[in-house]
Amino acid sequence: MTASTTTHSAPLTGAERGTRRRMLALTMGVLNHGTFLVAVAAMLCGLFDGLTSGRGPFEGRAAWLANVALVLQFPLLHSFLLTGRGRALMGRLFGRHGRTLAPTTYTWSAALQILAVFALWSPSGTVWWEPTGGWLVAHTMLFIAAWAFLLKALYDGGLGLQTGSIGWQALLSGRKPAFPPMPTAGTFAMCRQPIYMGFALTLWAGPVWTPDRLLIALLWTTYCVIGPRHKERRFLAFHGEEFAAYQRRVPYMLPLRRRAA
Repeated sequence: MTASTTTHSAPLTGAERGTRRRMLALTMGVLNHGTFLVAVAAMLCGLFDGLTSGRGPFEGRAAWLANVALVLQFPLLHSFLLTGRGRALMGRLFGRHGRTLAPTTYTWSAALQILAVFALWSPSGTVWWEPTGGWLVAHTMLFIAAWAFLLKALYDGGLGLQTGSIGWQALLSGRKPAFPPMPTAGTFAMCRQPIYMGFALTLWAGPVWTPDRLLIALLWTTYCVIGPRHKERRFLAFHGEEFAAYQRRVPYMLPLRRRAA
């Protein structure tokens, strides 16, 4: 009779664990930022041409149902991931590194959602207005200005946080994510939600008008106005009187000055 033997894999050394951690961080960084750039390019092109270039397969009523589902999945999942259950879910995705990677996971998810909307959109085939000549130049300049405002707002809000780089960079260096302080300067001195405002402006500033464009502009602008209320409750709970004073001093969405309380 031969005795059976059981073999066990040797535990990873500290150096091996460090190598795996760094490889995961770099992989997530490439996936996140690569998807982010592709999603922004798809959104920019889609809004510029009135969503006439989507590759969705549906037509007629099926196309409208599919498009509405694409539009709604972004604010619904985006908001859910900011709740306690959503943050807990992101914290479990990558085991013991999940909480560190959570900022990267969140932005990567948002980029995938945006990309899905504009890549899978099923165009209606109806174009209400497509400017030419001077009108095209004017609308193009307006579109560029809206995107410039959005990029400036993202910069003022902390690019590391807004692009998710603070997550994978923290994991790469073996530390906790360093979140930026509460933003109050730049565009955040004009209104409390300049990122949402800039996002909404890009929806309305494109030159080509279609029913597709009107649908996404109406639904996502509604989210841009309502969604930040939940964000502000979290900021108020975390920053306390500092954020309360900021609320009294700076308007919510429209950049209109008002006197400090």
